[in-house]
Amino acid sequence: MGDTSAERRRMLESASPELVAEAAANPGGSIAAIDSDLVGDPDGYVPSEAIQGVWRVGEDGKLTGEFVENPNYGPPKDDFTELAESKHWLDWLGEEPAVAVRASIAEILDQQVSGAVLEWLKVVDTPRYLTGGRPRPDDRDHLIVTRAGIAVPFALSVAAPGRRRDILQGVFSWVAVRLDQPGDRKDQVWFDLGADLDWAETELRERIYLVGQAPAPGSTA
Repeated sequence: MGDTSAERRRMLESASPELVAEAAANPGGSIAAIDSDLVGDPDGYVPSEAIQGVWRVGEDGKLTGEFVENPNYGPPKDDFTELAESKHWLDWLGEEPAVAVRASIAEILDQQVSGAVLEWLKVVDTPRYLTGGRPRPDDRDHLIVTRAGIAVPFALSVAAPGRRRDILQGVFSWVAVRLDQPGDRKDQVWFDLGADLDWAETELRERIYLVGQAPAPGSTA
């Protein structure tokens, strides 16, 4: 995987009009070389590992011939740093919140397309959190947590039998209620493709109180 020096020289010697135009539009900058085999759409989300390196551009807007390789170039990997480094209480997701989130998303993808495989998943921004509860009767300064929710902005790659690789972005949300009643706990998840994180947080504030409610008379669950 990846270009050799000889291949890059040939690419530079016969630079495409698109590469030349991009260089002219970025004098003094650089142009990323993207491995198209690792992404679905080079104009969409591109994981850092899919960037082979960058071509340097001179102040005159022409390629200098210098190519700086990306040491992390290779198959993209999961990245849960934004979740793992959170100081928010996440015990309700289990001992390994990242594993729980990944497993839930993988299940959703498989339900949508049988046999779909989650190749990699990246948390692309700081998740948004909500936690609700009631005061402890013996300690009014602390709460008994009764409900919790999280909205996780993601980018992921999914491959399904007979279909091309797709790179998707959006927000995965998870709400759990009745956390003080383990035997009666109820969970619900949402997979909002293309969603904005601020929008998802607003929705989370409503969803956290809707989960577990009994349907209104005459309605269908």
